[in-house]
Amino acid sequence: MKVILVNGSPHHMGSTYTALEQAAEILREEGIEVEHFWIGAKPLSGCLGCGKCLSNGGRCFMDDSVNEFLDKAASADGFIFGSPVHYAAISGALSSFMDRAFYGKGNLFRFKPAAGIVVCRRAGATAAFDELNKYFTISSMPVVSSKYWNMVHGTSPEEIRQDKEGMQIVRELARNMAWMLKCIQAGRLAGINPPKSEPPVKTNFIR
Repeated sequence: MKVILVNGSPHHMGSTYTALEQAAEILREEGIEVEHFWIGAKPLSGCLGCGKCLSNGGRCFMDDSVNEFLDKAASADGFIFGSPVHYAAISGALSSFMDRAFYGKGNLFRFKPAAGIVVCRRAGATAAFDELNKYFTISSMPVVSSKYWNMVHGTSPEEIRQDKEGMQIVRELARNMAWMLKCIQAGRLAGINPPKSEPPVKTNFIR
């Protein structure tokens, strides 16, 4: 079993990485393979709504870290997305990244457990946390929770480590992720398959 930890910060090994690595340590202890994935510091365009990915095997015509992630996502069993809090929201780069990574990719993410972790100096964390979760709940992904909302406070890796409650929340999140992955695997071995999805129904409110 494998979990990809996506770092949506422009800083490769800063505060967001530190929080994600705390989760990675627990996942490794639980026998889960982990891979850090950094979206990078280069500019990332948002989705242009061109629909090219729908006829191109899911790949975006803009060949950047989004496609690199999608290539890896197919073999992953779960995901943890981490983001710094910018103006009470996830980072702009991660927002663009996730719009393009999730659009039209339901089959890639469906029934794979996911969680978000947000890192902030002081406030705005709950709004950013809500923003992340919306990608999971629109994609039929079981959302892994902890004992509190998944947020850690600090402006540097050193300060992040000093947030004892925040780091404990991340550790419990990772244990819950490992437990859910093992339960899903046990279910498959017992012949319990994921539910079938109904054909999509679209209702337009302006006719």
